[in-house]
Amino acid sequence: QVQLAESGGGLVQPGGSLRLSCAASGRSFSTYYMAWYRQAPGKQRELVAVISSSGATKYGDSVKGRFTISRDSAKNTVYLQMSSLEPEDTAVYYCNVYKLNVDLWGKGTLVTVSS
Repeated sequence: QVQLAESGGGLVQPGGSLRLSCAASGRSFSTYYMAWYRQAPGKQRELVAVISSSGATKYGDSVKGRFTISRDSAKNTVYLQMSSLEPEDTAVYYCNVYKLNVDLWGKGTLVTVSS
């Protein structure tokens, strides 16, 4: 069974850092796009970052220069290194894996940025 499992969320102070991980299981996703989305209370889900199988990356405007997406295809895992966190980054962060007609989502991990 194919599954995505996010981890690494929690409470962090403004200006702090956090690293999220998403481990995929059930098959290899080395040729798939892997991405992070987030959804804050009362807001629509938005793209945070995406990484292709070749390592090309794209970021949402609000996180450019602060967040870094990376992947380890051997481990079937995608990471999101978040730095200079702001209260506005508070949201549930979701892992997404997609290619052609395959579109998989994790259950999400909560990140709260607060003093």
